Amino acid sequence: MKALLKAKRVRHPVLPGQKFTPIKLLTFAVLIFWALTTIYPFFWVITNSFRVRGEIRSDSFTIPTGDSFTFDNYEKAMGRYDFGTAYVNSLVVSTVVTIVVILVSGMAAYALVRYEFRGKKILYSLLIASMMFPVFSTIIPVFRMEAAWGLAATTNRWIALISVILPQIAGNIAFSTVVLMGFIRSLPIEIEESAYLDGCNVFKIYFKMIMPMARPSFATVAIFAFLWSYNDLFSQMFFLRYPNQFTITLMLNDINSQAGTNYGYMAAAVVIIVVPVLIVYMFLQKNIIKGLTAGAIKG
Repeated sequence: MKALLKAKRVRHPVLPGQKFTPIKLLTFAVLIFWALTTIYPFFWVITNSFRVRGEIRSDSFTIPTGDSFTFDNYEKAMGRYDFGTAYVNSLVVSTVVTIVVILVSGMAAYALVRYEFRGKKILYSLLIASMMFPVFSTIIPVFRMEAAWGLAATTNRWIALISVILPQIAGNIAFSTVVLMGFIRSLPIEIEESAYLDGCNVFKIYFKMIMPMARPSFATVAIFAFLWSYNDLFSQMFFLRYPNQFTITLMLNDINSQAGTNYGYMAAAVVIIVVPVLIVYMFLQKNIIKGLTAGAIKG
């Protein structure tokens, strides 16, 4: 009976980390304020995309109802621009960039972590140094090089997309390799040694053991590479010149330059372009956090 009473007495223990303190109150207040300032602009854009054009300047901070509510902005945006082709272009570019970056950076990270060879430290230093150069510092020589190859400034849609894919792959490899190196370094090498003894070659070990074990970091690299490629406007403005080559971000820039003060029309275009990306990020945000912290936890 005494043991039962004692068990009931400690049934709901209060852990030290669960105590409500003024520091936690301040932390939650700051985080809530930051969340509101981040979420409200998206809410403002969505609500004004359904508002009549003439009322946006006079009343843009209320939810449109009645005569103020309209779908004309979306009908005008969908009728004037070919969002389908732009989405296909963006998905083709971002998907190819993501796949190539995963393959190249993953194998490079594995080689730099597990193998000792002449010039390894120099190669790693060059890899880190390449992350210090901004994209706009190399865009002109890259454009001239691709123009000499016949890739840039062409009317062919698919060749023009390749001219964007190549510099985006080069821009993502360094960061992706460094992220993957941190995780692969934390994996136990004894598993690979036992696989060698069983007759596995380096490719079987990498694809059947390293990649499955490092899945969180590969997911992180894939998400960042995809979103960076999807949102990259700077390089796309250089290499894509014709409407059938436009990606979704380049089309948004074109809408912004042509719509002028038609804020409802612009807001509808922004919603069509941005909301799908936000939905994808909401579903994959756990993989981003897990991948960035997995190496530190295991290490």
